[in-house]
Amino acid sequence: MWKYLFKRLIQIVITLYIYASIVFIIVYMQPGDISQIYINDPQIPPEAREALLERLGLNQPVHIQYINFMKNLFTGNLGISFSQYPRPVWELIKERLPRTVALFVIATLLYFSLGFYLGKLIAWKRGGLIDYSATVIGVVLFTVYTPWFAILLLWIFGYKLGWLPIGKFNDPLLWRQYEIDQNLVFGYIVGVGGAALLFLFVVFLLGRKLYLPRALRWTIHLGALGLVTAVIVYLLWSTTIGLLARDILYHMILPAITVTLIAFGGTMLLMRDSMLEVTREDYVLAAKAKGLPDKAVRDKHAARNALLPVVTSFVLALAFTVDGGIITETIFSWPGMGLLLLQAVLEEDMPLAIGALVFTGIFALVAHLVADILYAFLDPRIRYD
Repeated sequence: MWKYLFKRLIQIVITLYIYASIVFIIVYMQPGDISQIYINDPQIPPEAREALLERLGLNQPVHIQYINFMKNLFTGNLGISFSQYPRPVWELIKERLPRTVALFVIATLLYFSLGFYLGKLIAWKRGGLIDYSATVIGVVLFTVYTPWFAILLLWIFGYKLGWLPIGKFNDPLLWRQYEIDQNLVFGYIVGVGGAALLFLFVVFLLGRKLYLPRALRWTIHLGALGLVTAVIVYLLWSTTIGLLARDILYHMILPAITVTLIAFGGTMLLMRDSMLEVTREDYVLAAKAKGLPDKAVRDKHAARNALLPVVTSFVLALAFTVDGGIITETIFSWPGMGLLLLQAVLEEDMPLAIGALVFTGIFALVAHLVADILYAFLDPRIRYD
């Protein structure tokens, strides 16, 4: 395993170099530069534009810019943003990343949980009304035009019914009363949510490894879930940061529901197809022949082995949450990584656009490695030399 990991790390470094080079070339080839905003302003002399190009290094030959970019990248420096000069690109990413993670990780967990459960159910009861209904709904939502669907939900739940806020991620009137940094609250949400999920995962894993009786295991699981729920409710309703976190979560409901409804169909259909293949395997037929309960055969024999492609899709989806849904964040005015990347491209901010894309690529490469490791963990038949 260690030899395999070393090889994969070397591959990741080489792939990152190739990917970063391609990103640099694509962004560099787009017409114009940030100094174009001064061309049509008669009050700004050409000398000022030339001084700006020199200060930002845009008057250097392309190969010099490329060498400087690669040298900065592999030393952990993503450069300085042109449009928000002199703020470093890494500082802007750190500011926007928690906002995207808080929204899209929650949405990803929701739609993968829903898609996994429904996919498992309709595959096991294939040919029935539930199978046809869920499949049609999943396909329709998965192929729906995202901007139209998001605007439709905004119009229904935000404008007509008034149940949910229409845009942004907070209530300015509420936040004016407190001098608390927004990123601190987002970090609070991500930290508490991550700790809660890790605790529940450890409890669930220990319950399976210790081979406890089913009734005792379910009691422990429900007790852990109740404890986590009680702690989260206490933190949200007893502290000032909790009050502001509730406001963010309230504004998060509509975009999270939009992403969940659009994306769960893909996971459901993937799980359904994988389950249909597994149910024809000999070990599933043998489990049925032994007279095991239908639910035990479905969950312990079929669903566990059908989970492998779904796990890969889940890990990769988590990795790509860092780039944010550009369309979703734009429609809901959610100031995350997706909106940051769109603004960087529109404003011809090369370091910011390249930095955001490279940052997303790093997460994707690491996610592929994590998926391979999880494959070996979930399927004992898989071994890496």
